[in-house]
Amino acid sequence: MNLNILIVDDEANIRKTLAYCLEAEGHRVFAVSNANDALAENSHRTLDMAFVDLRLREKNGMDLIPALLSESPWIKIVVITAYASIETAVEAMRRGAIDYLTKPYSSEQIKLLTQRIARMRELENQVASLKADVDRISPEAKIQTNNVAMKRLIETARKAAASEATVLLRGESGTGKSMFARAIHHWSPRAFKPLAVVACPAMPPDLLESELFGHVKGAFTGAVRDSPGRIAACEGGTLFLDEISDLAPSLQAKLLRFIQEKEYERVGDARVRKANVRIIAASNTDLEKRAQEGLFREDLFYRLNVITLTLPPLRARPEDIKPMAIDFLMVFNRINHKSLLGFTDETMNALLAYQWPGNVRELRNAIERAVILGNGERITRLDLPESVTPVSSPPSPGDMVSLSVIEEQHIRRVLAATSSLQEAASILGIDQATLWRRRKTYGL
Repeated sequence: MNLNILIVDDEANIRKTLAYCLEAEGHRVFAVSNANDALAENSHRTLDMAFVDLRLREKNGMDLIPALLSESPWIKIVVITAYASIETAVEAMRRGAIDYLTKPYSSEQIKLLTQRIARMRELENQVASLKADVDRISPEAKIQTNNVAMKRLIETARKAAASEATVLLRGESGTGKSMFARAIHHWSPRAFKPLAVVACPAMPPDLLESELFGHVKGAFTGAVRDSPGRIAACEGGTLFLDEISDLAPSLQAKLLRFIQEKEYERVGDARVRKANVRIIAASNTDLEKRAQEGLFREDLFYRLNVITLTLPPLRARPEDIKPMAIDFLMVFNRINHKSLLGFTDETMNALLAYQWPGNVRELRNAIERAVILGNGERITRLDLPESVTPVSSPPSPGDMVSLSVIEEQHIRRVLAATSSLQEAASILGIDQATLWRRRKTYGL
């Protein structure tokens, strides 16, 4: 990776020599003699690295370090000086420099240092690119809404995220409880620690206990080695328990103890361990009702019910259906290398009229299917699942419908039965340009 490098030194010979050495390695160099020019270069260029002399005529180079970083937090600053001391080195690092060179230095030192920083910047760029890709590709990577109640819910979630309180997420299946749990973790001070997700119905109680708390070798048949468990693995972070209503009574008691005292034991081990882990739980059933019926521990319910967020079903926020559908379309276009332009008016009306019992998850799946199966420029009703738009029998000659409806259905059937536009146009008795215009008109 070739770098954009700033040299700040009031000695012309040093600037010239250092620039020659760096340019020989393929880097772009911008050499200045004072702090003001350095700040000017930094304000209108994207710089990767800077060599800063500590003794400049008008200004101390030490003061230039935070000034450069405030404008470009990613810039890697190397201090160069003929007056080296431990005190100045420590102070330079404290202010944000990443390395320290004493004059005179060799060209080999410069080469190795810039290679290391080039690799560092390359890795940083890759991480940023991967993060951007994840944000774009994951349909659930962002929370957006035009619904007033949902906006209030997001605001409450942000406030809850800043605390250490246990959060209980309630709502129908598919409303986005997992997405909210991840958002709360990423909004919290624990964002840079692990988030562990455990689906409580996914495994039997004995295996779930081992999954949560860990086990020691020989604790049960098949335990051939120690396992730390999810709680230990997300130390300092967040544990998300999805569908906690399915937790077995024996595990409910152990989880209650952990929430209250932050203590637990691994399966087969009497040693008491501690962990600093925040709990977020989710349920699509009424936990309070289950507690009253004796199916869920009442004391555990009250421990979980510190901050409760109830996510509304998608049918209660119809204003979000269209922007969500468009976002999902863009995402699945990228994933499947398609270029669908949008939805026909008829299709969008069908999406808005449907009640979405499966909520956001069902909408996501419907759009993914439509993108994969769609052949035209826009998604049509026929690209959607039958549950969303029940298919009626197609019109035929003699039905009380317009000619355009008959024409559309006939063109659609011919296109579906042929392998190319040329073949379809030949069967229809029109040229390809006319067929292309008809497809555009009908959204095929």
